[in-house]
Amino acid sequence: MTETRAFIFARGGSKGIIGKNLVKFNGLPLIAHSILIAKKINSIEKIYVSTDSDQIADISSEYGVSIIKRPKKLATDDSPEWLSWQHAIKDSIKNDGNFAKFISLPTTAPLRIESDIKKCLNALNNKVDIVITASESKRSPWFNMITIDSNGFTKLLIDNGSYARRQDTPNCFDLSTIAYVSTPKFILNNNRIWEGNVATVLIPPERAIDIDTQLDLDFARFLSTKRNFL
Repeated sequence: MTETRAFIFARGGSKGIIGKNLVKFNGLPLIAHSILIAKKINSIEKIYVSTDSDQIADISSEYGVSIIKRPKKLATDDSPEWLSWQHAIKDSIKNDGNFAKFISLPTTAPLRIESDIKKCLNALNNKVDIVITASESKRSPWFNMITIDSNGFTKLLIDNGSYARRQDTPNCFDLSTIAYVSTPKFILNNNRIWEGNVATVLIPPERAIDIDTQLDLDFARFLSTKRNFL
């Protein structure tokens, strides 16, 4: 059993950008970019969209993917996406049988390219439980990231008095949403990413934009006009 299945999780509600998953990006809904890039990866044999929205389901169906109806309780602002992963895997196994490799392709990373996804798929091995993506951070919790306490006073997020220059601090990375790769077994038998052995694929920051706000969307649109990402 070597089958890889791609899952795209797209709930109807969103606060940062209303109707975010259907917002147009380079002429197509954001969700379409995740579907189309999944179709380009030969090792991906089935593609599913998990959603609570009839509109998202209808538009996604036009691209020939399978729809998993997500319960409303798994589509609230505070619903852990991990539970939606578990629900989708169980539904997929029930309807289409067992499979070997799970990949989630969030709608919020339309600047990724095929090689980014292939690197994530290839990074999963018998020593790795889950693969995530990140890019090098411009800030460090030991140098220029702060916290403000209940009295209104500001402190370094991590302060051990050892670093006078950012260049001397430990390497830091920002998580991105290019892809998540794992196995059904790990996801069904655990409660969060960090319960397993995690591997990271580094992505250039210009492809790692995670669209959560209108500013993110505007910046991603700007970048897409400057380079041929898609």
